[in-house]
Formats: sequence, structure tokens, C-alpha cells
Amino acid sequence: MNKTIAEKILAKASGKKVVSPNEIVMARVDLAMSHENADVVLRSFKEIGTKKVWDNEKIVILFDHRIPADSERTAATHRRLRTFVKEQQIKHFYDLKEGICHQVLAEFGHDLPGEVLVGTDSHTTTHGAFGTFATGIGATEMAGVRATGELWLRLPESIKINVDGKFKPCVTAKDLILHIIGTLGADGANYQAVEFHGEIISQMSIASRMVLSNLSMEMGAKVAFVPPDEKTITYLKQRTNKHFQVILPDQDVEYSGELNVDVSSLTSQVACPHSVDNVKPVSEIVGLKIDQALIGSCTNGRLEDLAAAAEILEGKAVHPDTRLLVIPASRRVYLEALHEGYIEIFIRAGGLVLNPGCGPCLGAHQGLLAPEEICLATTNRNFKGRMGSPEAFIYLASPGTVAASAIKGEITEPC
Repeated sequence: MNKTIAEKILAKASGKKVVSPNEIVMARVDLAMSHENADVVLRSFKEIGTKKVWDNEKIVILFDHRIPADSERTAATHRRLRTFVKEQQIKHFYDLKEGICHQVLAEFGHDLPGEVLVGTDSHTTTHGAFGTFATGIGATEMAGVRATGELWLRLPESIKINVDGKFKPCVTAKDLILHIIGTLGADGANYQAVEFHGEIISQMSIASRMVLSNLSMEMGAKVAFVPPDEKTITYLKQRTNKHFQVILPDQDVEYSGELNVDVSSLTSQVACPHSVDNVKPVSEIVGLKIDQALIGSCTNGRLEDLAAAAEILEGKAVHPDTRLLVIPASRRVYLEALHEGYIEIFIRAGGLVLNPGCGPCLGAHQGLLAPEEICLATTNRNFKGRMGSPEAFIYLASPGTVAASAIKGEITEPC
């Protein structure tokens, strides 16, 4: 019987020849990632009573949500985790200098095809862009993983999304995935393994593929794969010398569902408050005044995102009634953007460039919203209270749409 990517990876991870959808397996974990919430994991880990982690080379801990520390409480959290890292001799620790977890893992070659990666962050699905079975888990589950290196998982059924056609100018992967989420709904892929296929997917950069896998969480996906190809292999071989096994789906797999998308007629999209599946064409809300524009996050803070925004903002000025925040996804992205001149463009336009991190995306600090304020952001969630006041309004769009709107002071088409 032909198998999906998820079925093949979990069969390998559980030591079985064949596994079937909805079967519960005990899977060996290849990488376990936590950010500041590793402090919650630490408490559960101590309750278990295990003195040493199962493998100090397969754990990644980093700081990205509240950096620099936004309070004495956060500072104390950071200190406890630094101590834990030293005590356990955790090999892969990225302090607050590196950036957002999902970008950092990719840059340092931790996302390997055919492996199982778990993280205490819901957008861990991002790493499926490399053919990794990557999913978010809770703190108690992660404590168990740290102690044993294993995790019970129910094998998800799989949905195939076929994407073909040719993008119009200024339409991007962000517009595509928003359109798909709007079509399927917030629970349209609930506990499903999503596979993205088609010529347009093959043509996408690694960064754009990560956008698709990242936001698949917002339609309920357990994991979200882009089947690995030569582009994937080239990217990884530049970042790691570890051996990995490329796992692809068999031909003629029987999926639980399929969706066909032709991007040829797709226009710029926007997710309206207060749900990511409340998606409309930008053209339907053109003219809506915004107080804040935000470019960044684990969804759209990579170099190609900053390049698209800089191209629009060069020689222009941000509207005097609008605040523009720009947050590179990592230190490496920040340095590349400096080299390319994008950072100077943002600053000359009147934007405020912040340190790499999650910042306002989760409402931790940096750029929170007041009641009744409206923000247009490249982030991944727009729930009530997500970015400050529960009486504020968050719209989600592509970097180009956000940059063009920052200039006009109102939502507008990117080109």
C-alpha cells in the first residue's frame, strides 16, 4: 500500500515496517526545541526525578519571545535556563543574540528531512518545509521527551494541496496560504498532515516554503510538509554535515482529502479580525486607516521579506499617523539586510528597526496596541488581545502589502 510522508517517517521513528493513520506509535525524537517556556518544562522535568537529559546533543534551547528581558521575572527565567544549560551541558543553546527559534533552527541546520522534531511552540510546523515531521507539544510532554527521548503520537491522516499556475506581480506565498486557510477554515486541517505539491511549490524559495508550513498551524495542521528536493538538499548541505534521509510520498497515495489551487487569478489577501480564516482580498478593505504596520516574525521576517518591503519603501516616507516596526527574524538576517542596504531604507523611511525576536507578535513587549488601534502585520495570528489590548484590531498580510500600507497610512494594494 502506498504511503504518505507522515506514515513513512513515523514508521521509521517507531521501528515499525508499516503504520496506518490514527494508529498510536511510540516515536523516537531526533530534536527537541524550547524557547523561554523551557522554564515550565524544567519544573515538570524536575518532578519526574530524572537527573540527566536523555541526549544533550538533541536538545535546543534558545531565547526569542521576550528579549531583551522585559521584566525582572523574565530575567530570572533566563538566568534559571542558562544555569540548566550549563548543568546539563546542552550543546545547542542560543542566547538572546540569535533570533526567532524557527528561523534559527533552519539557519543552523537542525531541520533534517525524515526526522521527528518537536517544539514547545505551536508554529513548530514551520520545519515541515524541509520534509521534517515537526510539531508543537506541551511542556509536560517535552519534559517526558527530555527524560526518555520518546513520545506517543497518533499518526495523522494526510491532506494533499496541489498548487499550480503563476503568481501575479506582488502576490506571494503569504497570500497563497492565507487564501488556503480562508478556503479550508481554522479547523479545515485539524490534526492532519498537510503536503504541498505542484510546480509553483517547486519554484518557491526555502523562505517561502517556510511561510506555508508555518501558517498551516492556523488551519489546525499537526504537521505540514513540503517534499524535499534538490533546493532543500543544497540549503541543508550548506549548514550541516549530518547525514539525513530524504523521505518522499509514494505515487498514487490515497489522501483523506485534496485541494487544488490555481494561483493565476490570486490577488493580495488579508486576514481580518479576529480570526486567521477571516480572509478577504485586499481590494475589499482598501482605505482602512492603520495606526501600526509590522514587518517581521517567524512567518515573514526573512531576507526576501525585508527585500520586498525595502523595494517599496525606498525613497518614500511612512505616513505621519502610522508607526512602522521592522523585526528581522534572526541576527544573520539582520546582518544580510544591513549589507544589502535594507535597514538604512527602513530607517530613512521613518521605520523603527528592532532586535531579532518575537516581540509584539505574541503581545509580550515592543509595539503593543492600545484600545481601538489597528495594526497591519506580517505575523501569524490576529486573535483578540494577541498584540496588546483586546479592543485592538489586527490584520495579517504580506510584507509588500504592509510596506505599501505604511506609506499611505491605510490598507492598500502592494502594487
